[in-house]
Amino acid sequence: MFTGIVAAVGKITEVQPLEGGLEAGVRLSVDAGGLPLADVALGDSIALNGACMTVIEKTDTAFKVDVSRESLNCTVGLDGLNEVNLEKALTLAERLGGHLVSGHVDGLGVVRKFEPVGESWELVIEAPKSLAKYLAFKGSIVVNGVSLTVNRVNDLGAGDELVSQFSINLIPHTISVTTLKHLKVGGKVNLEVDLIARYVERMLSVSGK
Repeated sequence: MFTGIVAAVGKITEVQPLEGGLEAGVRLSVDAGGLPLADVALGDSIALNGACMTVIEKTDTAFKVDVSRESLNCTVGLDGLNEVNLEKALTLAERLGGHLVSGHVDGLGVVRKFEPVGESWELVIEAPKSLAKYLAFKGSIVVNGVSLTVNRVNDLGAGDELVSQFSINLIPHTISVTTLKHLKVGGKVNLEVDLIARYVERMLSVSGK
């Protein structure tokens, strides 16, 4: 489990195909940036841009993870020499500064607007139709591993034509300490919806049968 509070911005320094080729996945070498690794053991989890990965090798300043083809197909930002948001798995001794995050990407969103508003920035993302029901005013959403609050939800169209866009306000601190500063209109982002919302939806769907 994670909190969605980014601890450091690292960088993927090498992408190597796994045995079996790119169809099997890749091994990433990651410069941990300012993320302390002294307490990280082999087999521990670190979230890269919101996707939970297992540490298979490490040094004092870097680590390696294997990313399956399935994970690559379901995420963005893990297949090139990119900066990535990093967070170590949550312990029971830490503050839950964001919200409960599983590190499992639910879908990809598309950036529709990213503009300064005063000292802050407005970020508008178009979510897949499958995630629209989990978006709520003042609810939580994870974007590239960052726990954020939904300020507005706008559902356009209906049925198969439904498009759901949500707006987020990014304060200067969030911009400065995460990779969200690099977002571009038309680019894709990793999304994870609120964990509690998923369970509520499941309970309601089963109880109604």
